[in-house]
Amino acid sequence: MNGGEDFGPWLARQLQRANMKQADLADRVGLTRAAVSAWITGRAVPRDETMRAIADVFGAEYATMHTRATDVADSGRPVSWYHRPAYLDGGRDFGNAATFAFDADVEVLAREATQNSLDERLDRNNPVRVRYTINELTGEALARFREAIRWDDLFPHYEAAAAQEQKVGRVIAEGLRDMYERDRLVLLRVDDYNASGLTGDDYEDGRFAAVVRRQLDSRKSDVSAGGSYGLGKATLWASSRLGLVLINSTLSEPHEGRTERRLVGRLDLPWRVVDGEPFAGPAWFGEPDTAPGSEGVSRSWWADQETVRQLYLTRESSAPGTSFLIVGAHDVASKASDPVQGAEEEVGDEETVQAMHERLVDALGRNFWAAMTAGRITTPILEASVRTLRNGHVVIDEERVDPYRVQPSRTRALKAFLDGETVDRLTETGQVAHARVPLTVPAKRGQRGSVEHEAVLLVTAAEDGDGKPNQVVMMRGNRMVIREARVPDLPLGTNPFQAVLLAGHAAGEHVLHAEEAEAFLRASEPPEHDKWGQTDELRAVYATGAHRRIREFTSAAYRSVRELVGRSQVKSKDGPRALRDLLRLDVGPSPVPRGAGAPTIRGLDAELDVSGAWHVRAEVRLPAGQDPWLLSPVAKFDVRSGTRPSVGWSEVVAGQNCELVGDRLLFKAGARTASFSAVTDVSTHPVRGELAGLIVELQKARGASE
Repeated sequence: MNGGEDFGPWLARQLQRANMKQADLADRVGLTRAAVSAWITGRAVPRDETMRAIADVFGAEYATMHTRATDVADSGRPVSWYHRPAYLDGGRDFGNAATFAFDADVEVLAREATQNSLDERLDRNNPVRVRYTINELTGEALARFREAIRWDDLFPHYEAAAAQEQKVGRVIAEGLRDMYERDRLVLLRVDDYNASGLTGDDYEDGRFAAVVRRQLDSRKSDVSAGGSYGLGKATLWASSRLGLVLINSTLSEPHEGRTERRLVGRLDLPWRVVDGEPFAGPAWFGEPDTAPGSEGVSRSWWADQETVRQLYLTRESSAPGTSFLIVGAHDVASKASDPVQGAEEEVGDEETVQAMHERLVDALGRNFWAAMTAGRITTPILEASVRTLRNGHVVIDEERVDPYRVQPSRTRALKAFLDGETVDRLTETGQVAHARVPLTVPAKRGQRGSVEHEAVLLVTAAEDGDGKPNQVVMMRGNRMVIREARVPDLPLGTNPFQAVLLAGHAAGEHVLHAEEAEAFLRASEPPEHDKWGQTDELRAVYATGAHRRIREFTSAAYRSVRELVGRSQVKSKDGPRALRDLLRLDVGPSPVPRGAGAPTIRGLDAELDVSGAWHVRAEVRLPAGQDPWLLSPVAKFDVRSGTRPSVGWSEVVAGQNCELVGDRLLFKAGARTASFSAVTDVSTHPVRGELAGLIVELQKARGASE
């Protein structure tokens, strides 16, 4: 027989939903219990006339017996909330610890949720599409939504949780206050398409159980996946002041013979007592289960289109993927002034929603510009957009994130690599230089032999829209930015540039030992996936000293950048006009005794950062001789009147032909040139950095020989 789901499992579920035993069905169709058992176990199928009799028992159409694309038994059990009973041993959880691993910040949410969508990309020849929708509900729309989620049943639990003097309780109290006093509720929905969807059983191993039922279960076997701790999904609940997320998933493979509109809700509250009954914490919104051992537990259900619409979970197509609706969304970093009455209140609310919209767009651009970049014949990995609504009506049109707008230089560099249009050395504006950087992947514990993977380094001239210049961004697998760092010890006069380091599968589909590199780098990432370094997993899985291979890798990348930018393009001696107009840079005299010669600063490159600190890179000319020099770098402000006040360093980094000894620089014996870099300590500045010139001197260290 042709149909969606196998007849046996389908029939067993209909009996369960109808609270009917096998013997009851056997009596009503005039056969033995053994015959019904054979159908359920798949040893036999009913004859056509028996199939009609079974349809009559369930009050279903005869064709439904053959298609088996839907359930037919009316369980009489409307969806409801199931609250986990308190632990019998007296244990109490005052919140989901996983949500405290991240800030309640939409930037963190965008990074973690989008990374999870990338990891679930289904068709590898097409991008996964992620859309964020902010929808502010007020008035009648809010009242209807509360009715749809059975708010009257939930409110006693919220009231009990909000009364508790601990962090989760205070957050919930603020969420309730915002909803009732301002008559508003912000919904933030995250939709992905061309993704796997929450497949699998409600309770057993699978994507559904990993997200809805469990903590610290990532269910990701692909070594190139961004996530690995199972913590990222917690940002969805952490972003809700009410701890509530509703879910609608379209499955890439059928479950119970169906794929569309699999709904469930999960609520994370602290331990509480309601009407004298203690509850452990989480609750689930769904259809009450009747399976032995799970009686009364809310499980997912296959919703009709009207229910999905009432819950603001309607998906735009039947493409596989999942929609997460964060109820009571908030962003600790988006603050607007408290609104007052009348029209001013509406403006204040709109500004808050506007700020959330802008921060989402910015976060998606900064973290996933590379995943959104396409080549001439290659598609992007990701498409992302943000839109903002109020009561379902457009406030801000859907805005698709454009990598060329947010990261023009880096996007140009990656596209040149994807199109095979890179060069070995930068000689003209707009070119992209390409080099290979070795990564030694150490052996795992109990194994022998390391392997060498070649990562890809790209360097190109910086443009105004790229942010800070002279940075290198590092990534792997799904091309989410892992780390951004300033390249140290650059040659003086280096023109502004941007660099991109691609490791693992990001370096190419057929790069040697990409799998090993992915596994190694993934193990070196913390839960935030924002750096490569020592972790407990790296220490446990790989041979002792594995983290040193990371340090060697980044050092090699910095070295390659310096070689590529070289000194073939020298900046104007006077520096950029805007900087010349703002301040004067002065190398200053060196009070070191001259005699047969003394070290002198021959070149100085400096710039102010956003905090007001000076970043200095100095080139030193050393006199001929075989003796080392031990000198102290000193920074002074060249103020308009009075003595020049000294300022402290927050960091001094030794460069070529020198090393740091305490807070002094030891220049190598016999060397003729050297370099160092340093950053001034803003707390020691007598005036703001932009109000004074900067003088750098080398002074003889006390007790040092000439």
